[in-house]
Amino acid sequence: MKISDIRANAYSMPFVSPSYPIGPYHFVNREFFIITYRTDIEALRAVVPEPLTVTSPLVSFEFIRMPDSSGFGNYTESGQVISVVDMDGKPASYTHMMYLADESPMAGGRERWGFTKKLANPKLSVESDTLLGTLDYGPVRIATGTMGFKYQTLDIEAEQRKLAETPCYLLKIIPHVDGKPRICELVRYFSQNVKMHGAWTGPARLELFKHALAPIADLPVLEVVGAKHLICDLTLGLGEVAFDYLKV
Repeated sequence: MKISDIRANAYSMPFVSPSYPIGPYHFVNREFFIITYRTDIEALRAVVPEPLTVTSPLVSFEFIRMPDSSGFGNYTESGQVISVVDMDGKPASYTHMMYLADESPMAGGRERWGFTKKLANPKLSVESDTLLGTLDYGPVRIATGTMGFKYQTLDIEAEQRKLAETPCYLLKIIPHVDGKPRICELVRYFSQNVKMHGAWTGPARLELFKHALAPIADLPVLEVVGAKHLICDLTLGLGEVAFDYLKV
């Protein structure tokens, strides 16, 4: 195998059988169950990296069902997204923790963008009149979210604009062989080609449970302020480096 071949074809590990295709990555009928809640603002400031800033105590806990994802397959994901203000003074989101049980999007998300993905077992389903999201870390239940199913319709165009226009940020860390960071960047990406099929809200509740290796309850639920259920198609943008911590 020639050096030129490696340079031309290396984008994922293992080289001879990459964990995911090179993309782009398009999602059909991607389903979001998002519960937004108020938490301790000082706890948020302790986990959000500069130069992002925290001005409100809001966190969104997300259960995301992805039945048709190019290159990634059929899987469900769950985690926390924090409301922040970015370096340009714009409202944005910062992905704090994500959990799933599918190797391809786990490897691709971590290596390419810096998604904070860990192995766990999230589920999203409709149980009678209730939209139900659960997250298990091993045998331990660490999150349960519920919402009345399609209680009230939301403005589809407004939800589509929010999803497409909000910049999203990730802290990407890849270590050197000596354990020091070789890449340490704040990555910005957008959802592209968003086509919203439906959007609803309803009464909602969220419970988070403490776990040593999945510390989602470190951002405690003080008050649920809203919830929504979205179904859409979108393309995951490849992103850009917004800030390089090793060049400061």
